[in-house]
Amino acid sequence: MASISPMHPGMLKRIVNQTKNVYSLPVIYERLTSVINHPRSSIADITRVISEDQGLTARLLKLANSPLFGHFSKIDSIGMAATIIGTQQLQALALAVSVMEVFSGIPEELICMKSFWQHSIACGTIARALAVYRREANVERVFAAGILHDVGRVVMCSTIPEIVNETVSLSRNENMLLFTAEESLLGFDHAAIGGSLLSKWRIPMSIAEPVASHHAPLTAKDFPLEAAFIHLADIICQALALGFTGEYFVPPLEPLAWERLDIPAGSLAAIVKHVEPQLAETLAILGESCP
Repeated sequence: MASISPMHPGMLKRIVNQTKNVYSLPVIYERLTSVINHPRSSIADITRVISEDQGLTARLLKLANSPLFGHFSKIDSIGMAATIIGTQQLQALALAVSVMEVFSGIPEELICMKSFWQHSIACGTIARALAVYRREANVERVFAAGILHDVGRVVMCSTIPEIVNETVSLSRNENMLLFTAEESLLGFDHAAIGGSLLSKWRIPMSIAEPVASHHAPLTAKDFPLEAAFIHLADIICQALALGFTGEYFVPPLEPLAWERLDIPAGSLAAIVKHVEPQLAETLAILGESCP
């Protein structure tokens, strides 16, 4: 084992700062956020910014026309997508696509990025379906948080690869959940890293906090319901072996988070079944973004 004591002073901050110096969100997303947050911006302004990135434009339009949204009329422009889906929702979708394109050059022996994003997209899609079932507003931020929930794992592979190998070995040898192994070696886990990085990137707390809390949803102070959605969706993805991020075990369900969601147990199978065509097409669309 590396000579790293739990709660090593400043390690989390150093990992996040190092990542922020190497990887940054595309300028297009920062400009989009600035435009959307401006009180006098228009749909035309938002369209103009997104249209500068043809790849982002194409993927957003494919998503808008996918079973994820189920609109009967064809959405053939970003302006129409912003009007029908909503600007805040479009921003959340753009965030998910943008972050998927950021990380590259991660060694295959540490993590298979294709399988990693398969798990992440599945988690986002299922979390969104759970939020839709609950008739929540702005389900796209739940979708984005689900896609980004394990981004801290990629950060670890990029910054502390030797410790990543140790956490995997510890997890498998001791039949220990991966995030528990991370906590035992570092004093924090990949969820904390992911949430901290998103905060550094000035991503809204409605996304950053659920990412940071998805293994401990009761710690979410401002967005506990969103954290519960991601928590349950992650467990479902692990149980169904949808993609792989390094975790070999199915995390336990937090009873109070389950109560908070107030979803009948008998409805889960129907929700997951309903989401299957959405998941297949969303994987095909966003899979193009995988580095």
